[in-house]
Order: sequence, then structure tokens, then C-alpha cells
Amino acid sequence: MRQVPHYLLIGNGRVARHFQYYFSLLKLNFSCWHRGQALAQLQAAISEATHILLLISDAAIEAFAAEHLQQTSAICIHFSGSHISERVYGAHPLMTFNELQYDLARYQSVPFIVDHDAPHYSDLLPGLPNHHVRIAKSLKPKYHAYCVLAGNFSCLLWQKLFHSFEQELQIPIEMAHPFLQQVTENLCTAPQTALTGPLTRNDHVTIEKNMAALADDPFQDVYASFVTAFSKQRKIK
Repeated sequence: MRQVPHYLLIGNGRVARHFQYYFSLLKLNFSCWHRGQALAQLQAAISEATHILLLISDAAIEAFAAEHLQQTSAICIHFSGSHISERVYGAHPLMTFNELQYDLARYQSVPFIVDHDAPHYSDLLPGLPNHHVRIAKSLKPKYHAYCVLAGNFSCLLWQKLFHSFEQELQIPIEMAHPFLQQVTENLCTAPQTALTGPLTRNDHVTIEKNMAALADDPFQDVYASFVTAFSKQRKIK
């Protein structure tokens, strides 16, 4: 008879708090520990765990595993998208997590990108109904770089637009929400044709006007880098 899994979630950051809530919604057995608690509590929790999730910074994973997890028979997993470990299996939740908790359907929609040599998914993360795909460990740095480019860097661009609309142009932020929603919908439904604007039209006049308007703005360099990257990508295709 298969052992009932008992998870130990290590950490107290944003991702840890989200998965504590998700596990609660799924009614999974789990306990938690973070560095603000006593080490004696950690050792007791490790002894009970069948699965240990290291929801801590990439830089801390190896040292923590070496110091505390050498003797455990539990399956150890980290959620980093780029870290490669010989001690701990990687399973990266492909999602952005803010300060607000999500509903069950949103959590269940999160896919996991799993190390190619990890155990079967039902053994790695039992009780989690999420979809998953496997990836070679050697490809993880590139995979994560793409995630940062698309997710984090696009966030910087939208934050720039919202701030500039409100502070420079006196345009309410809410006025840009339909624009953002439609961009997102276009990317989801027809990604190959979602890009519009002067780059796709090869409109050098408008590009030069945009660049001039961004004089003395640090995002002028960002605009220029996108023009260059788009040009190089077009030549590759």
C-alpha cells in the first residue's frame, strides 16, 4: 500500500506562502519550517516528511541540503527555474506569484517544468493535479532566461507605461487596462501575429520619432535594444 505523502515546505517567502495555501486547498498533509524557527523543529519535521520542498533562494539550496538533508530518505525538490542540483530534484512552477492568494483553479492551472531525471510525477509531487513537462537540466538556464525576458521584463515595461501615463501625461492607469488585456489575449490566441506597430511595418520614421521622444529617458536604450533584437531575429528567420 502506497505511503500517504507528508510534505515539508521550507521557507517563508512569497512562493512558500502560495503553496502553503494551495496545499491547504487540496487538503494535503504538510508542515512548514523557516529559518526564524528553531533547528530542533526542523529536525522533527524532516523525520516526518516523505517529500521536502526547498522554497528558498537559489543560492541557499545546496548549502541547506548539505547541512540538513544528508540523512533523510524523503524526496527533496526545489522550485527554482534555473538552478541545477545533483542532490535535489527541480520542479519549476511556470507562474508568477504576487502577494495575493489565488483561487484553486488558478493554482491547478500552473504547469511544472520538471528535471528530466526526476522520479515519476506522481511520486515526485503526489496529490498535485497540475500538468507537467520534462526538460534536460542543461537547458534550464536558457528556459529560465526566456521566462525572465517575457514575464519580468515585460512587467517593467508595463510599470513604465502606467507610471508615465499617470505622472507625466495625466492619463489614468485604468485607461490602459483594455490595451493590456487585448495584448495578452492576442498573445494567447494568435502569438505569431500578435505583434503590431512600427517594427512590423518597418516604419523607420515613427521609430525615430519614438526614440527622440525618449531622449534622456533610460528606456530609450531599451527601445533601441528591441529594435536591434527584432532586426537580428528577422534575419535569422
